[in-house]
Amino acid sequence: MSESVLAQIAGLKDKTTVQLRALWKELFDRDAPPFGRRHLEDRLSYRIQELRLGGLSDRARRKLDALADQLDPKVARRREPRSLLPGTQLRREWKGAEHVITVREHDFEYDGRPYKSLSAIARAITSVRWNGPFFFGLRQDRKSK
Repeated sequence: MSESVLAQIAGLKDKTTVQLRALWKELFDRDAPPFGRRHLEDRLSYRIQELRLGGLSDRARRKLDALADQLDPKVARRREPRSLLPGTQLRREWKGAEHVITVREHDFEYDGRPYKSLSAIARAITSVRWNGPFFFGLRQDRKSK
């Protein structure tokens, strides 16, 4: 790894949270999520490396998605809101496109594929890990409660 990447990552510890959020906006082209400093540092470290050295290969990403889809549905369902009835449709606009998710008996359908969790769908849409219920507006940020 080049020294400039290492220096950038090491320099994250010296930045204020406001500076980390500004860097997030620069590197991800969107506002930082409402998470703590540790999350921002971790994701920014990865993003700096990803931009300089490349991210996961398509093959690795497909493999990880396939593994995530194999998770026990009972475990995945435990975290999803229980109030969603089968047949309910969730809609989310992301980068100018509308995404429609259908709640099914034991999973969700998006883009013709079954998913075990809303978080897996949010990741498929954005290529970034999200809390699925938060991403689809089913939960509010803790700070606003």
